[in-house]
Amino acid sequence: MTSLRPVTYEDVRWDPQGNRSGSVAACTYHPAVPVKIEHLALDLSASAFAQAEYASQEIARFDAELGGEIAPFSAVLLRSEAAASSQIENLTASARAIAEAELPGAKPKRNAEMIVANTAAMQAAIALSDILDADAILRMHRVLMANDSRHTPGEFRTEPVWIGGGATPIGATFVGPRHEIVPGAIRDLIKFAQRADVPGLPQIAVAHAQFETIHPFTDRNGRTGRVLLQAMLRNKRLTRQVTVPVSAGLLADTGAYFAALTSYRDGDAEPIVECVSGATVLAIANGRQLVADLRDIRAKWNDVITARSDSAVWKVADLLTRRAVVNAALLQQELGIDSTNAHRYLNPLTESGILIETTSGRRNRVWCSPEVLAALDAFAARAGRRTT
Repeated sequence: MTSLRPVTYEDVRWDPQGNRSGSVAACTYHPAVPVKIEHLALDLSASAFAQAEYASQEIARFDAELGGEIAPFSAVLLRSEAAASSQIENLTASARAIAEAELPGAKPKRNAEMIVANTAAMQAAIALSDILDADAILRMHRVLMANDSRHTPGEFRTEPVWIGGGATPIGATFVGPRHEIVPGAIRDLIKFAQRADVPGLPQIAVAHAQFETIHPFTDRNGRTGRVLLQAMLRNKRLTRQVTVPVSAGLLADTGAYFAALTSYRDGDAEPIVECVSGATVLAIANGRQLVADLRDIRAKWNDVITARSDSAVWKVADLLTRRAVVNAALLQQELGIDSTNAHRYLNPLTESGILIETTSGRRNRVWCSPEVLAALDAFAARAGRRTT
């Protein structure tokens, strides 16, 4: 076993020939050389281990609390995590815009489209969590980068990447490792992630920080790394049914999150473990509030809906707790309701004030639940609010 050491840096000649900045003179830049962590011994304080253990217990309690209600809330929490992860990188959209972007046949705005892609990547991560390997990571990235032809979805980079600075890596805040190093560094990361002798949440936090240090893709390394974090939570059986919106906790203090990643590169893993543990506890509190709000909203509807007990109106009401914006095509896709009959089940909900129509005309009609959208926007607002 070895202790974590600081990242070292190479001197590499930046040759403007063949690079995107042909007008820049040749000079030297300094890509990182990530340490190997396959045999890493985590040297953390007792308080850091205790904080991680408490967060792990909170995850288990949250997972158990939802019980039989997991179907609607797992989808909502997963979408909330995807939106929060995107917001860390200043990619924002309202709950309504995101929900509209998910409708069949939608033509979404760019931000909402990218957040929907992040949701799909989260779903792929959970589906792939049984076997975490390099191929699984590539598939997660491929889903996340769908419809983005500017980069190379699902492929490790073959060029330099950097954070900060300008058109070249000269003077950048951080330069990722040379691309030739990336495949081997990912193999080392996977071997660490597959170990069974490391406490789960500290292992996940370190693997996440190592992934961000490797920076294996030309774009969306941050979001892919947080997708990987969710996959590892499921792989380590810390979560079994729900997506804990950890990114919603990280949003409370993104400065501390980025500083913890820097500390990891400096050879100190404790800040990222504490950061992920604290974010998990915050996220669960926020998630509990969202679930409580949705439960209250759905229970209140029982008093205002006028429909037979066997009517599909009740199924549509249930659907609204996880899909706050609907159209006829979505009802057919999710509930098997013929699109020509959709109005029979949407009209009673509109008349009772549960739904409002957001379109005009008879074609491409869309309805939304203002109460559910308000609950989702409140969740996002709480996530971005720093606590003391």
